[in-house]
Amino acid sequence: MAYALITGASKGIGLEIARELARRKFDVLLVARSASILADVARQLASDYGVKTDTFAIDLAESGSAQQVFNWCAEKNYTVQTLVNNAGYGLSGPFEKHSLAEHTDMMSVNMTALVELTYLFLPQLRQQSKAYILNIGSSAAYQAVPGLSLYSASKVFVLQFSRGLHQELRKSSVSVTCVCPGSTDTAFADRAQIGEKGRKAAQKVNMTPQDVAKQAVEAMLAGKTEVVTGLLNKAGKLMAWLLPKGLVEKTAGSIYD
Repeated sequence: MAYALITGASKGIGLEIARELARRKFDVLLVARSASILADVARQLASDYGVKTDTFAIDLAESGSAQQVFNWCAEKNYTVQTLVNNAGYGLSGPFEKHSLAEHTDMMSVNMTALVELTYLFLPQLRQQSKAYILNIGSSAAYQAVPGLSLYSASKVFVLQFSRGLHQELRKSSVSVTCVCPGSTDTAFADRAQIGEKGRKAAQKVNMTPQDVAKQAVEAMLAGKTEVVTGLLNKAGKLMAWLLPKGLVEKTAGSIYD
C-alpha cells in the first residue's frame, strides 16, 4: 500500500494538504511535533474520507529526525509514493535578536530535514510507477526580506533545490514541485513573532490554507515545477524581478520594522 507522507501535518497548510490528499483517496502518514493533535487529525481524516492513516510525532529540528521517520516507515512496511515537505517556520526581527540555536533549529527544519527526507525516500519513490515530491517554499524566496532575512534565505534554498531536482528527475517517474505561498491564515505569524504592522499587512492579502493546499496538490499532480499561489503573490514575484532589488528589499523590510 502506497502512502503520502506529509510533514507539519497537524495544522495550517500541512493539515489542509493532508485533507486534500485524503479527499482524493490518498492514504496518509502524518508527521509533526504534537502526538495528540496528529491522532485527532488522523481519526478525522479516516472517518471523513475512508482512507488509511498513521502518525509519527517528532521535532524535525532534532538531529537524526529524518532518519527516524524513514526507519518508522520501514518498520511499518509503509511504501511512500508522495513526499510532502511542508514543515517549516520563520523568525522575525533583527538577525541578532534570536539565539544561534534558534536560527540553526529553523534551518534544520526548513532545509536540512527536507533534504534528508528527500534523500532517504528518493530510491523508494523511483520504484513507483508515478511518484511525487512536493516542497513548500514561500513567496519570500523571490527577494531578500529584512526582518525575515534567514527565513527568506532558507526558502530560496528550497526553491532552487526543488527546481534543480525537478530537472535531474525529469526522465524518471518522480515529479518534483515547489509551491510558494504568500501570506496565509495560519499560525506562522505567531511562531515567527511577527509584529502588529506585519500582521495588519498580511491580513489584507491572506489566503486560506485550504486554497493554498488545493492549488499545491493540483500543481503537484500536474507535474508543475514551480507555482506561486494567488494573483497578488504572482504579481509580487513579477515586481521583485522587474524592480531594482534595493527598492524591493526596502519595501519588504518596512513591513517588519
